Amino acid sequence: MKTIPSIEKVNQLTENDFIDVFGNVFEKTNSIASKAFNLKPYKDFNELISKIIKIYESSSKEDCLKIFNAHPELAVEKKLTEDSRKEQKGANLNRCNNEEFNEFKNLNYDYKKKFGFPFIIAVKGKNKDEILTNFRKRIKNEINLEFEEAKNQVKKIATFRLNEIIN
Repeated sequence: MKTIPSIEKVNQLTENDFIDVFGNVFEKTNSIASKAFNLKPYKDFNELISKIIKIYESSSKEDCLKIFNAHPELAVEKKLTEDSRKEQKGANLNRCNNEEFNEFKNLNYDYKKKFGFPFIIAVKGKNKDEILTNFRKRIKNEINLEFEEAKNQVKKIATFRLNEIIN
C-alpha cells in the first residue's frame, strides 16, 4: 500500500495516480476513488476520509453488493489483493490447520449461499478464533441485519486502509 505524506500531495495527484493510491480502499472498487478525486482539493486528511466514507455510505444497495462481492473469502481465497493478503496474514488466516481450513471453507460456502455475498469482517487486530466465532454467530443472522453488518465491516476495513495510506 502506498502512503501519502501530506494532503498537498494528495491534491496534486492525477486521476490515475489518485485511483492507484485509493482504488483498493474499498476492495477492487475504483468507482469510489474516482468520485473522491472529483471532490478535490481537500483541506486535510480528515475531510478526505470523511468524504470517501460518505460516498460509500450513499451507495445504492446494488453498488454495496458489488463491493461486498469484490471481497475475498476468508482463509481459502488464493488470489488476494496485496491489502487483503496482508490483513489476512496479520490474523494468521494463512496458517489454518486442516480443521480450521475446512470450517472456513464450509462457512464461506454456506454464508455466500444464504446471503449472496462473502462473509466480510475487518480482520485487523483479530485472530482466527475470534473470526471463526464471529462467523459462526453472524451466519445465523437474517439478511437485512447481515447486509448492514457487512456494510459496517466494509467501512471499518476502508477506514483502516485509509489510515495506513495517510500515516
